Amino acid sequence: MKKVFQLAALALVVAGCGCGMSPQDRLTLNDKKINEIIAQMTLEEKVEMLHSKTNMSSEGVPRLGIQDIKYTDGPFGIREENGDGFRPLGWTLDSATYFPTGSALAATWSKEMARKNGWAMGKEGRLRGKDIILGPAINIQRLPVGGRTYEYLSEDPVLAARLSVEYTIGSQEAGTAVCLKHYALNNQETDRGSVNVIADERTMREIYLKPFEAAIKEGGAMCVMPAYNKVNGYYCSENAHLNNEILRGEWGFKGMTVSDWGGTHSTMGAALGGLCVQMTGDNYFGQALIDSVRNGALPESVVDDKVREILRLRFAIEPVPEDVANTIMTSQPETQQVAYEIAQKSIVLLKNEGNLPISKEVKKIAVIGQNAVLTTAAGGIGAGVKTLYEISPLEGIQKRAAEAGVEVAYAPGYKNYKMRMGWGRPAAGPVDPLTANSTDEPADPALLAEAVALAKDADMVIFFGGTNKSIETEGSDRKNIDLPCGQNEVIKALYEANPNVATVLISGGPTDLRFLEPYSPAIVQGWWNGLEGGTALAEVLFGDIAPSGKLPFTFPKKLEDSPAYALGNFGQNASEDLFTLMYRLDATGYTREQIQEYIANLPDPVSEYKEGILVGYRWYDTKEVPVMFAFGHGLSYVDFEYGPLACKKKKDRFLVTFELKNTGKMEADEVVQLYVRRIDSKVERPFKELKAFDRITLKAGEAKKVTLEFSASELAHWDIDTNGWVLEPGKIEILVGSASDDIRQRIETDIRL
Repeated sequence: MKKVFQLAALALVVAGCGCGMSPQDRLTLNDKKINEIIAQMTLEEKVEMLHSKTNMSSEGVPRLGIQDIKYTDGPFGIREENGDGFRPLGWTLDSATYFPTGSALAATWSKEMARKNGWAMGKEGRLRGKDIILGPAINIQRLPVGGRTYEYLSEDPVLAARLSVEYTIGSQEAGTAVCLKHYALNNQETDRGSVNVIADERTMREIYLKPFEAAIKEGGAMCVMPAYNKVNGYYCSENAHLNNEILRGEWGFKGMTVSDWGGTHSTMGAALGGLCVQMTGDNYFGQALIDSVRNGALPESVVDDKVREILRLRFAIEPVPEDVANTIMTSQPETQQVAYEIAQKSIVLLKNEGNLPISKEVKKIAVIGQNAVLTTAAGGIGAGVKTLYEISPLEGIQKRAAEAGVEVAYAPGYKNYKMRMGWGRPAAGPVDPLTANSTDEPADPALLAEAVALAKDADMVIFFGGTNKSIETEGSDRKNIDLPCGQNEVIKALYEANPNVATVLISGGPTDLRFLEPYSPAIVQGWWNGLEGGTALAEVLFGDIAPSGKLPFTFPKKLEDSPAYALGNFGQNASEDLFTLMYRLDATGYTREQIQEYIANLPDPVSEYKEGILVGYRWYDTKEVPVMFAFGHGLSYVDFEYGPLACKKKKDRFLVTFELKNTGKMEADEVVQLYVRRIDSKVERPFKELKAFDRITLKAGEAKKVTLEFSASELAHWDIDTNGWVLEPGKIEILVGSASDDIRQRIETDIRL
């Protein structure tokens, strides 16, 4: 088995050695052989490759010995084997490692962790006999309420791009192709199946396409998934501008495209618009496609091109024999270790007035809040992980507290909102007394009284708040970013009973902390942090390691401050979700006839990106809107000293050097961030933009010379008039610091053409 797994990765590495080829051009090395295969195929065999065979596979060429292509859900764990409606098949060896979700990985700001994450996912994909991971998910986090914020990497294209490249390289080195998703501008779940995103070319190029471009050109991504939505009037699965002109034309993509499940809408549009594989079904890329070729409406060469792109991936990724796949447990100790390392580095200390780390004087801790015990590997709509195990925050705290001789008491504190589902109909039966009917249900008096009593009797209170997988979920966006189920009322009562409080937020996206913040001297963002999340969190709380995560997105003071809301260009009058209607009968309760009617009458809403390039911190900085916690923010248990900057130009690159010193008493990591501000630009620009970053480990008292670099081309803007990149000469200010609002050193230089 080991030999089989190494072949594909070895082939990828050898293909690029000494040949001067780009990562994409390496996919063309077998084109002569592929063309010979295509010449032997019938039209029916070719078209058979262009649609699903099963829920998670597409056809090969059995007559010629070409294996099927097998897909698996990602991006934070290899999904268990499933059948129709994504119902589990009940296998015994398909428990996979639950990795921290996208926003947690992004909070590490670590290219090393991103590559390890990709490698570990790729390795487990091989164990399961999979060829393609449906991930990473690299859309920009445009909306604080986004239902899939937890899957995505950042509100910033540079951070998202750097992590996307490394994840892609890691997975494909392990022998499993990535499928970048969701291409492109899939930034909301509301009406995602039909919404028409209107964005100008500059906004698209500078913000939303950047991570895809980097992962394709630098990472060598082999597969891309066109999104559900429309972009400027055309569904992504048939958007020739995105798929043909930009993806294949400008970026030189040589791999294959596969529609999001149910995201194909026509035969001719998709065929000419750049789609290779329809998932799932064959109503468009089946007999209708054959008929289009037979009657002369579509050249057979278009079909040949699609088959060629599929076979390029098939030749690059070694198929795993059926008698080798799924013979050992998917989750392995070495991949579990990767999940643990990511969790350690992702935890963000948002606020600390001295309550953390937990003092040695503390002998009894009251842990309050259901988020301390809820598991997060699965739930809601969409991908989840059948994890081998999951250490909850409470379990992590209890184990570490026992080592220190500290007593831990627990109370749920508040009810938990949970999506109720039953296959084909709404779930029936009694409701858990700890389950709320809605997210805005007030605090339960009995639960509150129990929690307050524990708080009064403890030396310290750790309150666990945040959201859950039913509130932040694929298929719908949140109505707001409020803390649900009376959590604000609970934290106020706890603080009044015992002011020695630390709050841990377990969520995938930002929450409104205006009410909570005054009642919580310490606040930690703990994420949906994988199977070892509770272990890593306890290590941070007890001071075994210093917190080192940084926010990959802004926590606004209030939702209305965020750009899409401030400009009134995000509507939430949502219809039924396309994916849910087609594949999750358990979540709708509708009959198939009702579902067909819904799909036939999906609305055609428009989402105008009026904020343009002012997304996330770019908006708050430029418009001078105060925030709760800024992009890049994250405290430590030590202080870091930044020395003066020196800037040197080397060809078309800027090299910025400075000394970084850990002035504390323990080893710690610092994420250094470099932003650029254009001075007197004649072009509209954000106040500043991230251009480089690095994660540096320093022992107590240690100092290191740090070099951050970026190219002049990264300072160019997309000019709509000339339809190309333009580098404007002039002065720039380079700002280096610990967060977007914590700049420690500055230096000016200029751009000369």
